Amino acid sequence: MARLQQWRRGEGAQGLFLISPTLAFSLLLLAVPLVMVIALSFWTQDYLTLHRTFSLENYRTAWTEPMYQYLMMRSLKISILVTAMTVLLAYPVAYFISFYVSPKRKAMWIFLITIPFWTSYLMRIFLWKVILGYNGVINGSLMGLGLIEQPLSFILYNQNAVVLTLAHAWVPFAILPIFVALERVDRSLIEAAEDLGDSKLRRFFRVTLPLSMPGVIAATIIVFIPTIGDYVTPRLVGGPNGLMIANMIELQFKKANDAPLGAALAISAMTIVTCVALIFIWLNKKYIRATK
Repeated sequence: MARLQQWRRGEGAQGLFLISPTLAFSLLLLAVPLVMVIALSFWTQDYLTLHRTFSLENYRTAWTEPMYQYLMMRSLKISILVTAMTVLLAYPVAYFISFYVSPKRKAMWIFLITIPFWTSYLMRIFLWKVILGYNGVINGSLMGLGLIEQPLSFILYNQNAVVLTLAHAWVPFAILPIFVALERVDRSLIEAAEDLGDSKLRRFFRVTLPLSMPGVIAATIIVFIPTIGDYVTPRLVGGPNGLMIANMIELQFKKANDAPLGAALAISAMTIVTCVALIFIWLNKKYIRATK
């Protein structure tokens, strides 16, 4: 009893009390629906009749049906391409702000980067439809300059458009963690490498990049996890050849009226995402050990 009273007066109890509303909110809106989806994935549905008998049929279909396998692999490929493009675009921007912008103006630059957050995500997707469209800005400009005779058909309603649109949407999210990691890099280590005769490129690969890898991995996970489950962007700019697994999950829950199969597809996608995220974290730790 005395230990319990002592614990209640301690910092641990106070911290638990402070986070308890957030924890309860998370459990209510995240954990409970997840448990319901997992339970639903083991049931079966015959049109309007939901059979609550335990069955692995949905997972067998999700993992053996060629159509679902193809959509899952396409979703993985698109997400990896989006993640790679986003990080490659975000790193130079974060590096420039961290090392070349004066401390007084860094806050302004970060503020400018967050401006896209103020606009609707759907609005940005529709703007890309205008830019990439058959009679859009790119095709109109190229035809006006006489560089092409017919509008380019490979820039919209395919996987290229999905990758480009998603990369543009997620670049600001990737810049922030990379910038924070670069700000934590000890400048004296870079100066020491310079005193030892290392070139700028060598200093970057031996000092700056290894120390900023936690930010890169964080940006990778931040971008990869939601993009593999995106269904709005493929629906609007992907066309038939750009649809992803999330579009099939939406179809199963709505028009196909097979919620258990949709739940099994969703859990399968979440499992793959978790495995890939763990691989990223493991590679990051291995890379950091190798550079020490």
